[in-house]
Amino acid sequence: MSAAERIAATRRVAAPAGRIFAVVSHPQGHVDIDGSGMLEAAPDATPLTEVGQAFTMHMDREPLGDLPMGKYTVLNRVTRIEPDRLVEWSVGSTDHPKPLGHVYGWELVALDDGTTEVTNYCDWSGLNPKLRDRITFPIVPLEMLERSVERLAVLLADD
Repeated sequence: MSAAERIAATRRVAAPAGRIFAVVSHPQGHVDIDGSGMLEAAPDATPLTEVGQAFTMHMDREPLGDLPMGKYTVLNRVTRIEPDRLVEWSVGSTDHPKPLGHVYGWELVALDDGTTEVTNYCDWSGLNPKLRDRITFPIVPLEMLERSVERLAVLLADD
């Protein structure tokens, strides 16, 4: 896997891992966390609890100014989950429910001082080869991941 196929933003957040996990494992909160304007809503989403669980998100790629995709809806499916440590999901589309091969995730490492090292990542190493030839990496800017981690820290500080 090349560096361009996996990007990540990491930050120490002054909150315990369990509290952070409650936020990042609930798709509706990602609209507040993201900060890029790309995520519009996760209608009727419930907290993520198990591998295979599906949820949809409404997206608008235009605020990022990179891909002329406009508004669309993605069908996500949990691929890995470990309470208070990790939540990851694959991305598909509502037109083609089979995963496209890339994943997003939040990884949490609880530290002895009560803070948590939080990593938000995107990994395209499993991207469908037909799509791979048409995409210039990275397809999600690192700045978006960094804003998400920073915004998460602010949201938790305001609680």
